[in-house]
Amino acid sequence: MVKGELIAQVAEELNLTRKEATMIVNTVFSSIIESLSKSQKVELRGFGSFRIKQRRARQGRNPRTGDPVKVPSKKIPFFKPGKDLKVVG
Repeated sequence: MVKGELIAQVAEELNLTRKEATMIVNTVFSSIIESLSKSQKVELRGFGSFRIKQRRARQGRNPRTGDPVKVPSKKIPFFKPGKDLKVVG
């Protein structure tokens, strides 16, 4: 599913216009992004939780030349699925 399909489904389920559904989906996404940028945890019960993880600096390699490259530490978003979120494969 892509964002456009999510918007269409929200519009259909709630009998809203596409513009209203777009506003709702964008508000949810921007709220999650804003919370994560403040290093706050976002928990959606039954779905999962988002948080920021700190990756330490490390030594990498340039795949083309094989030369060592310093990779700086960075913060990355991390998603942990909830118990109710099960993918049947």
